[in-house]
Amino acid sequence: MTGTHQRPEAAGQVSDAVRGNWVDRWAPARSRPYLRLSRADRPIGTWLLLLPCWWGLLLSMLNDGQARWSDLWIFAGCGIGAVLMRGAGCTWNDITDRDIDGSVARTASRPIPSGQVTAKQALAWAVVQCLVAFCILVTFPPAAIALGVLALLPVAVYPFAKRFTWWPQVFLGIAFNWGALLAWTAHSGRLEWPAVVLYLSGMAWTLFYDTIYAHQDKEDDALIGVKSTARLFGLDTPKWLSRFLVASVALMGLAIVLAAPEGAPLALILMIAGPWAMGWHMVWQMRRLKLDDNTRLLELFRSNRDAGLLPVLFFAVALIV
Repeated sequence: MTGTHQRPEAAGQVSDAVRGNWVDRWAPARSRPYLRLSRADRPIGTWLLLLPCWWGLLLSMLNDGQARWSDLWIFAGCGIGAVLMRGAGCTWNDITDRDIDGSVARTASRPIPSGQVTAKQALAWAVVQCLVAFCILVTFPPAAIALGVLALLPVAVYPFAKRFTWWPQVFLGIAFNWGALLAWTAHSGRLEWPAVVLYLSGMAWTLFYDTIYAHQDKEDDALIGVKSTARLFGLDTPKWLSRFLVASVALMGLAIVLAAPEGAPLALILMIAGPWAMGWHMVWQMRRLKLDDNTRLLELFRSNRDAGLLPVLFFAVALIV
């Protein structure tokens, strides 16, 4: 129709981006393909990477009863680092999947398969993001720096996992929950068992939400031979999601018991309320689950930001009291 204005987000927009996001509306045109590579138009992944960091930091602070000014930097540094490393990881994922993405309806509009950037340009962008993230990492204690460098290994391996295992979500969980180990260590100066158990809880949570997410692509994945837990579980998915829910809540509860300070029953109750509330949110997701409704699947996947924020809220209140 003559005179109709094109929506600001239309040109070059990725299909599953948040409508009206700041990248498509306000970012300079030349920067948009790179910001789309980093998923800046889809912030949920940054939240899912960041929240285990905040769990680990707050639980470590509760464990030793110390809240230092340096923890404010750890809190903020984890936020900035999550943006950068999620961006670098997603850029690397798009480089390795550039041939696959063009064959999947949901991903064909991504910057590389749609021709917005070349693979070489994307690689340069990934390196830039890693270097800036490293500048933040080196402000942390030595043990945390070592963990941060080691985190590059699962980040590098994850994009290839769906080619050789039906459980690529495990590899995503290894990478996405590494911040629980790193942030605990950044505060305490050493890695301890509560952080490891918390890390395992995060992995179970990742299996929960990313299995929901993967159901969006199961038909295309079957055609091109890409593996996922969604394809593996099929109609048994709700049963498996229930198992991941229980594992995530139980392991976080165990981590809390291991980390809880002695002689502080009110703090312990508040801490335990975190995984309890998160578990009920996951139950709510399962009640609304429709495996063949991609709009609903994406909505539920994104709702895990709120699920993961619940332990943050209760841990923070426990720290105050």
